[in-house]
Amino acid sequence: MGEEEQPTTETKPLTGRDIRVSDAEREHVVEVLQKAIGLGMLNLDEFTERTDRALASKTRGELNAVLTDLPGLVHPEAGMVPRQQQNPWAPPAQHAYSRTSGQVMELNGKYSALQRNGNWLVPESMVVRNKYGATKLDFSQAEIRYPVVHIDLQAKWGPVEITIPENAAVDTNSITDIKFGNLDDRTQSNGRPGTPRFVITGRVHGGALIIKYPRRGFFGQDRA
Repeated sequence: MGEEEQPTTETKPLTGRDIRVSDAEREHVVEVLQKAIGLGMLNLDEFTERTDRALASKTRGELNAVLTDLPGLVHPEAGMVPRQQQNPWAPPAQHAYSRTSGQVMELNGKYSALQRNGNWLVPESMVVRNKYGATKLDFSQAEIRYPVVHIDLQAKWGPVEITIPENAAVDTNSITDIKFGNLDDRTQSNGRPGTPRFVITGRVHGGALIIKYPRRGFFGQDRA
């Protein structure tokens, strides 16, 4: 009697689209979507719908689908990534640093204070991330070359204070989430004309966001 043939099973090879994603990768894509809304690529309803899809994604292909029509924001759907190779989806390192890329400045901190004041050059776009530390951005004496400045704010468990020039205005309509804190716009300039205009997007958890004009001394000088 001949040997019985054993049934064979085919295993479909994994591709980059099939790799499982972590919570950190999902949160990173949400931050990318926040940048897109700040640049006018998405409206608030589209951002909300895509954020829900991103947080529910299980694989890289599902996560990538929310970015496919956003220029320059799509992860390449390559084959399996070697374990020792850096993961292109990984969020930035969580140590304090400041760098610029083109006209985008990134400020990152953890358990530390982030501060910009005095005479400094303001880029067209800023990404500000801070956890467990205070953030203070003072534009009152800064050199501002752009009529609109975009600030993507990701602050957790620390206060944020933003001082804008007296002729400037803010747009806070695209701030997506404030938890365990409050927004205190002392300029009352949201929606009013002003140059420059600071468009603020992002999230504030566990701290107050204060937006104000510079205080004036008795002789008209600005005071901190």
